[in-house]
Amino acid sequence: MNTERFTLAERARIHAALGDAARLVIVDTLVAGDAAPGELGAALDMPTNLIAHHLKVLEDAGLVVRTRSEGDGRRTYVRLEPEALAAVASPALLTAKRILFVCTQNSARSQLAAAIWARRSHVPAVSAGTEPAERVHPRALKVARRHDLDPSGWRTADLKNVVRRDDLLIAVCDNAHEHLPTEQRPRLHWSIPDPAPIDTDAAFEAAYTEIADRIDRLAQALTDTTGSKR
Repeated sequence: MNTERFTLAERARIHAALGDAARLVIVDTLVAGDAAPGELGAALDMPTNLIAHHLKVLEDAGLVVRTRSEGDGRRTYVRLEPEALAAVASPALLTAKRILFVCTQNSARSQLAAAIWARRSHVPAVSAGTEPAERVHPRALKVARRHDLDPSGWRTADLKNVVRRDDLLIAVCDNAHEHLPTEQRPRLHWSIPDPAPIDTDAAFEAAYTEIADRIDRLAQALTDTTGSKR
């Protein structure tokens, strides 16, 4: 984070917000992926009112923001602000033998994520969809080529035919996250807006940029259990 963009008072508020063990645990939990307040409460064994209090403090400090689910519009997800994250977050290391990126149709975000990941880590990555489309979205192919990715072998696949018990599953859309089997662990959620409804090159480029940023952060926090060196 470029601290020159923040006033002294803003920086002090960020540090004060993190001066509570419960809020530090929430931040650590959100480093790798987004979560609904209820999911945070269940994961951290905190009552709803306490989660709400801590999230308000973190939100007021500019450390987290809330977004509305593109799937179930009644749900909200909490995500860390990347600039604040860069200055204060120290994620616990994750381990994985393989990454499985999932979105609903497996036609854009999950395909891009697997391809970008392959450039960042030796840990294998694949993609799949909960309701796979017949083909990859043409604009996803276009943005891939623009960033020197090779989409020639991309094919959509059904999650049921791809998932393994020990995969680290990353849902890159709200709909997929909300329909994954509850027993599937470990898993993360990245609440990345679907570019398909907007259907512009700019929307797909924005999705690419956010996926790449999140992968850069996760790759640094991931321990490779395949025996390869990053």
